[in-house]
Amino acid sequence: MKISILTITPEFFQGFLNTTIVKRAIDKGRCEIEIIDIKSYAHGSFRHIDDSPFGGGRGMVMRCQPIYDALQEICDEGSHKILLSPKGTTYTQSKARELSGKKHIVLVCGHYEGVDARVEEWMDEQLSIGDYVLTGGELAAEVITDSIVRLLDGVLREGSATEESHENGLLEYPQYTQPREFNGQSVPEILLSGHKAKIEEWRLTQSLLLTRKHRPDMFEKYGLSDKEKKLLEKADKE
Repeated sequence: MKISILTITPEFFQGFLNTTIVKRAIDKGRCEIEIIDIKSYAHGSFRHIDDSPFGGGRGMVMRCQPIYDALQEICDEGSHKILLSPKGTTYTQSKARELSGKKHIVLVCGHYEGVDARVEEWMDEQLSIGDYVLTGGELAAEVITDSIVRLLDGVLREGSATEESHENGLLEYPQYTQPREFNGQSVPEILLSGHKAKIEEWRLTQSLLLTRKHRPDMFEKYGLSDKEKKLLEKADKE
């Protein structure tokens, strides 16, 4: 797949493209990531990319012309165009799964007070990574890119991405590694038993308990099976 990121600060992504998982995906040919400088599409010697809003107001608004020209050059009928905006739908793991199946994703990073509203008409959707304000969409672009890239075949070890938090509507169970004991804290004995079925049952129970405690909003949406109800009842009695 290909991910194109439109930004006015291309230098922001220099380190990101060399992070372990992203670099592995690029080196393996699983993903092509191109960083496009919107300023290079601005007209005039001053590369004018922003201006004061009509009607007055504080701050500057990104002009639509440079973004339009960039989209015209890099997109085709198969391109999925996304504006990163606080007005967008909140990003989720299920959306990451959906986007990982696209051939070409275009992420447009807003800046200043946002983009000219006419840009929204050219987008397929708008996404937000949370209910807070960032200086620009660059961090959001990195978050979304990372979450997609790690789902591509051959980037992570087989099965690594299927047992993580949010993949099945629950938080992930606790993980432990060496040493077996540290500062008086021991690894749960069940994980040392070698009994695969009991370990899986323990992990599911822990996922249910953690989700109910830390993310009641997720737990409320999650449909408990009869088996899961019994596991919770048993855990609550212990």
